[in-house]
Amino acid sequence: MANSGRLLSCTNPPKDFIAFWQCVGDPELYHRGVEPITVFVLAGGRSSRMGVDKAFLELGGKPLIARAVQLARGVTPDVRIVGDPEKYAPYAPAVSDRFVGRGPLGGIHAALTASSSDLSLILAVDLPFLDERFLSYLIAQAAVSGATVTVPSTDGYFQPLCAAYRRQFADVAEQALEAGRNKIDALFRSVRLRIIPEEELKGNGFSMSMFRNLNTPEEWGAAKREFPRG
Repeated sequence: MANSGRLLSCTNPPKDFIAFWQCVGDPELYHRGVEPITVFVLAGGRSSRMGVDKAFLELGGKPLIARAVQLARGVTPDVRIVGDPEKYAPYAPAVSDRFVGRGPLGGIHAALTASSSDLSLILAVDLPFLDERFLSYLIAQAAVSGATVTVPSTDGYFQPLCAAYRRQFADVAEQALEAGRNKIDALFRSVRLRIIPEEELKGNGFSMSMFRNLNTPEEWGAAKREFPRG
């Protein structure tokens, strides 16, 4: 790769996104050149509040699952879905939960145990406002920090379903799941963590609204008005 010398020489990218871009030329090329990454979309299932399977809700004439896969392929060609392989085969290769019915933590465990890379990006299917630039920034920060989990934090809360995890987190998740514990955030105390705080996000021009998810018909209706059919 023509830029590989430049990319690999930037071993401590700045937290300022503009300086970061100048350092590596293209964050997508940076994380691809430094460390492989697999992206897993957590498809979920039937939402109690939405009343339907959110993955197949359409925005702008495209199902959320298709949007999420397309976004993920902007940062790596290795994109997979955590969900029913038969149901999601038209969109990307899929893996099933080993701990069925245990929520997102079960999905993260399934992803990390199936991943072809040490570092994996986990994305919820219902985050249609995510910024691809941010995903590149998140992955690059995870790659250079070496943290077990690299996670953004907004309004005092973690965003664990838009975060980067190393394979070793699967062991932590498995122990919790076997003990009947499903909460993701509670496990962060026991691992090396790289938090991307709200101040850093805002300082680099990222909008907190990109973490809006769709849990109710009202939220879906509002989102549809922002995604006119193409």
